[in-house]
Amino acid sequence: MAAQFSDRIRNAWLDSNETVTGASPKLRIYTGSKPANCAASATGTLLAEITCPSDWMAAASGGSKVLAGSWTVAASAGGIAGYYRLYDSAGANCDEQGTITATGGGGDMTLDNTSIAVGQAVTITAKTLTAGGA
Repeated sequence: MAAQFSDRIRNAWLDSNETVTGASPKLRIYTGSKPANCAASATGTLLAEITCPSDWMAAASGGSKVLAGSWTVAASAGGIAGYYRLYDSAGANCDEQGTITATGGGGDMTLDNTSIAVGQAVTITAKTLTAGGA
């Protein structure tokens, strides 16, 4: 049987993720499948990099935390978006990675369009983190 936690604990854990990664992290969107873990080197082609706003996620509530606003950037390369990585503001430490799908596709992050052309506006439409142990 797995341990269970209150929403208060789950919310604190989620909010600490944003604190540790820091203000204005770098979000990088790549082609292909995500690597085995954040410590592994990135794979695929880097399609776009977004410098996130200083308060990039809304405060956690009910054991979940969502994207604050929407983020848009012009793509630097073309391809099919497959995964993302979130780095600290220096772009040195990968703190999170996940899958990407089009809006409604069920990925860890969703884009308005996963088929990306050079110079195309890439818009992140949703990203939700949910703490386990409910």
